Amino acid sequence: MVSVLQQLTRPSRLWSRAEVLIRPSPAPAEPGIYAWYFRELPGCVDAADCVRNGDSTLLYIGISPAAPPKNGKAPSRRTLRSRIRSHFKADASRSTLRMTLGCLLARQLGIELRVGRGDRINFVAGERAIDAWMDRCALVCWVECAEPWKVEEEAISSISLPLNLDQNSHHRFYAKLSRIRSEARQRAKHLTQLMD
Repeated sequence: MVSVLQQLTRPSRLWSRAEVLIRPSPAPAEPGIYAWYFRELPGCVDAADCVRNGDSTLLYIGISPAAPPKNGKAPSRRTLRSRIRSHFKADASRSTLRMTLGCLLARQLGIELRVGRGDRINFVAGERAIDAWMDRCALVCWVECAEPWKVEEEAISSISLPLNLDQNSHHRFYAKLSRIRSEARQRAKHLTQLMD
């Protein structure tokens, strides 16, 4: 049997934004882990040691649902379908992947992080530019598994994933990406204060 990590790093198929967003979506309403490949590197990412699949580079993985809370709260009921669709069409306040992509692509796309409605930090009208970039450049694959948080830990420790922050402080891009995101958030808050 092919391991989950092998299925993520040697996928038999990569899915585009348009393919995932159709109804019914091919992404399953089941728990699992997903891997994001990109045809173009966002911003200043060095992908020299990243996994390649044809003309695409693996830069990020995610899971759905997250590990069950240890405080007795009910576990998340999110699925691969809901989480992947969220990354493709929600805004940066609801997707850490979109937040990262927007921050890395801000200059190239002419967008800027802002405090939007309800104090949510996102790229406001710039979210459509992220959608268009993902249409051209982002591809995803997934593997169903009952406890994806266990596979995520193994993947992050063994694969170069420059866009992952959680559990990935050992990666050489971690400090730079953290700084880029932090500076973008600070600018957004500062601009809001100036406008108040």
